[in-house]
Amino acid sequence: MGQAGCKGLYQSLLDYKTEKYVIAKNKKVGLLYRLLQVTILTYLVVWVFLVKKCYQDTDSSLQSSIVTKVKGVTFTNTSELGERLWDVADYVIPPQGENVFFVITNLVVTPNQRQETCAESESIPDALCCEDSDCPPGEPVVAGNGVRTGRCLRAGSEQKGTCEIFAWCPVETKSRPAKPLLGEAEDFTVYIKNFIRFPKFNFSKTNVLDTTDRAFLKSCKYGPKDPYCPIFRLGSVVSWTGSNFQEIAVQGGVIGIQIEWDCDLDRAPSECYPHYYFNRLDNRFSENSLSSGYNFRFAKYYRDAAGVEFRTLFKAYGIRFDVMVNGKAGKFNIIPTVINVGSGVALMGVGSFFCDLVLIYFIKKSHFYRDKKYEEVRSGRQGNGKVNVEQLQNLQTVEA
Repeated sequence: MGQAGCKGLYQSLLDYKTEKYVIAKNKKVGLLYRLLQVTILTYLVVWVFLVKKCYQDTDSSLQSSIVTKVKGVTFTNTSELGERLWDVADYVIPPQGENVFFVITNLVVTPNQRQETCAESESIPDALCCEDSDCPPGEPVVAGNGVRTGRCLRAGSEQKGTCEIFAWCPVETKSRPAKPLLGEAEDFTVYIKNFIRFPKFNFSKTNVLDTTDRAFLKSCKYGPKDPYCPIFRLGSVVSWTGSNFQEIAVQGGVIGIQIEWDCDLDRAPSECYPHYYFNRLDNRFSENSLSSGYNFRFAKYYRDAAGVEFRTLFKAYGIRFDVMVNGKAGKFNIIPTVINVGSGVALMGVGSFFCDLVLIYFIKKSHFYRDKKYEEVRSGRQGNGKVNVEQLQNLQTVEA
């Protein structure tokens, strides 16, 4: 029994299977087959080639450079700074525009600070004290403004006070203004110049419209009527994120400007244009959240006639703009075209396979079609040494 099984396995390895075409006169299965063919063909033509453009070689290793320039002036009159005109050198940080720039919209100003001793701010929990032993000298105040001197300063008959510190005095005590100092920054504009290059195709492009009209950049504004102008009004950018400029200007925020390039290099280079998307990146839905807003401190230093160093401390609130660039380029290449055409031809065979399953297993006369599809033929010879053709036509299994 074991030898017979091994012999049968050995002989089956030498069998050759060839296709047999059976025409099934079944209208339902025939209609199903054509529908599957049309569906697969539509998928290949519309989705694979027209939408996804799989006949192209692509390059997503985009090389990019950003240059930004903000323009606009405004006037303020405050008790700390007096009358002052603000231009780009005052409210834009850093002064040389890059892919990230910050526009000041609100300020807390502490003028005429000098290094001496004074009382720490009452808003600092680590600075509260009841007696001098609560203020060990030489230790800095956690999240505070200076180093303890060893004295606890109390006002009048108060039991609690704050530690005396050596710091830039007077320390910052004012709260954030409820109305933005530079609310008119809403009408400022920013010029965003973007250079890109796709190294695989040695293709370079800029987002500035190729024109000889020198007045174009002086008069255009980005918008639905002029989508290829690289000059953006700050108030419009904020509104496109779903936020209100005057509200975000109070405590600051972070705005993302995304430039997306999707270039079909089979077309003219002039048809490769950028698309802009605007989003607010900080926590805009929680007004009192610690994660919302954006601010930082900086100072301007000077000396008086006696050589004593002073400074003016600024706590700046404003809008940080992050310009992000991504994209891809595609160009016809015979290799991906052949690969996808071959994959499509192979996919067409799925229709035949599925209809065979329906014929053989799911319809009422499945056994009849199964017998017609699968036929075993063994070599048989008559006296003249030729195969009897009539036997092959009339019998399902032809014995020797």
